[in-house]
Amino acid sequence: MNTFADSRLHYTVNCSILFTDVPLLDRPQRARDAGFDAVEFWWPFSNPVPSDADVTAFVSSVRDAGVQLTGLNFAAGDMPSGDRGILSDPAQKQAFRDNIDATVGIGEQLGTTAFNALYGNRIDGVDPLDQDEVAIENLAAAGKAAARIGAVVLVEPVSGAPAYPIKSAAGAVATILRVAREQDVHNLRLLADLYHLAVNGDDMPAALDAHHDLIGHVQIADSPGRGEPGTGSLNLGGQLAGLAERGYDGYVGLEYKATQPDPFAWLELATTTK
Repeated sequence: MNTFADSRLHYTVNCSILFTDVPLLDRPQRARDAGFDAVEFWWPFSNPVPSDADVTAFVSSVRDAGVQLTGLNFAAGDMPSGDRGILSDPAQKQAFRDNIDATVGIGEQLGTTAFNALYGNRIDGVDPLDQDEVAIENLAAAGKAAARIGAVVLVEPVSGAPAYPIKSAAGAVATILRVAREQDVHNLRLLADLYHLAVNGDDMPAALDAHHDLIGHVQIADSPGRGEPGTGSLNLGGQLAGLAERGYDGYVGLEYKATQPDPFAWLELATTTK
């Protein structure tokens, strides 16, 4: 059954991919006006360490809108150009470490409890083993910083980026377990983006069942197209219901592209037809 009318589900709007018709700092208020009380963002600045003025403006935009910032990405490089994180880039190790303080500092001000660390693409001429070593060390540092404010660090499988090495839930979990084993850091969790997992060919029911105890956040979009739920063929409602039955009570991030005049009509329809 593909229904979203489930009182166990709590939605947070990804304001980096939705409301793109207005400036970024106006988007938290747009989310509030649309009836949501929670938002999430990719890294909202142009560099890993933003100015104090830029941080203040961002924090104020969230606070003034009266919404909760549930999730924030660490700096991920130039994503429009194809970057998918700087976590595993040896040349940017210090930049990532500096970004940890900036990211967790924002989260501390806004009560954010989840930070997404995109792994980064494989780099021509760099040994993948060296990249993985840097990534494990950086994830441990991020995890320790997040733990100080009671937060978790998320590891996400991603689609549409051939050079991105983590494509399945099992791949992300293997990284999480390696950090726990080698660095004694235990607050890393799986970001289960149902769109990315499906596009990459993961067996979603099996993957979610096997790793539900390590899921720290869920995001959704339909496939094909990465549009609103109901615009594609994924049984998102069924997967979300299964997660709820297994005890997942966190937020579900709406991380899809708006393809319709009202990108939330699917949710209103589900609620009124419950």
